[in-house]
Amino acid sequence: MNISFLGPETTFTHIAAISHFGEKNSFAPKKSIAEVFESVEKNETDFGVVPVENSTEGSVAHTLDSFFESKLKITAEIVIPINQCLIGNTKKSKISKIFSHSQAIGQCRKYIAKNFPDAEILECASTASAAMLALKEKNSAAIASILAAKKFGLKVIEEKINDEYNNQTRFFVIGKKESKAGNKNKTTILFSTKNVPGALYKVLGIFSKYNINMTKIESRPSKKKTWEVVFFIDFEGHKEDEKIKKALLELHEYCDFLNVLGSYPTKTGIID
Repeated sequence: MNISFLGPETTFTHIAAISHFGEKNSFAPKKSIAEVFESVEKNETDFGVVPVENSTEGSVAHTLDSFFESKLKITAEIVIPINQCLIGNTKKSKISKIFSHSQAIGQCRKYIAKNFPDAEILECASTASAAMLALKEKNSAAIASILAAKKFGLKVIEEKINDEYNNQTRFFVIGKKESKAGNKNKTTILFSTKNVPGALYKVLGIFSKYNINMTKIESRPSKKKTWEVVFFIDFEGHKEDEKIKKALLELHEYCDFLNVLGSYPTKTGIID
């Protein structure tokens, strides 16, 4: 299979894609989340892998927003622990510049403040590009993966520098086909409520009525009308489950639109 992912190579999205599909498949790095969606929509790749949420820094807005117009489905989720590393070919005491992606920097704020209070912190397009800059720039380092250190010939100065020990990132696998139910499943929906008092309250009440456990709810601007919002909800269960079918049917009463983005086995591809 050919799998696109938010690149370049050695990023954590690349690592997530390999963990889920295996190294024997073909992987195509893309410059943006939009390009990953486009490559699957145009049948250039069979599946795409995009980041959706980090346990420290929160949701990836570009991924959520891409579902507004796309007809692609979420076919699986991948959750991996994020081991941020300080890599470079400079002694720790001589580091004056640190390169990394904004998400990685955010995950290591306390470490940076404690160990490099006077260093210049420079944001890059990816952790891989940060590694390339650390290779070229004197007295510099990058926050990136061990895989990036190996690829670019850099030393791992220090491992596990993220502030939160249990730092994890969740990724979606996107494709055109629906997933079959597994032993444990999750469903993601996108919807907007009707402009009537208590609409969202009534929507949430339906989940309570059918004893459906919501694992996440988030709002995003609809980008169609000023101040109009849409909601993403993750909940346990598959859309073919009887109680889920009944709940989805009732939700339409209070929603202007409702799109089931996918029902998929939960936490596939976790790396211990």
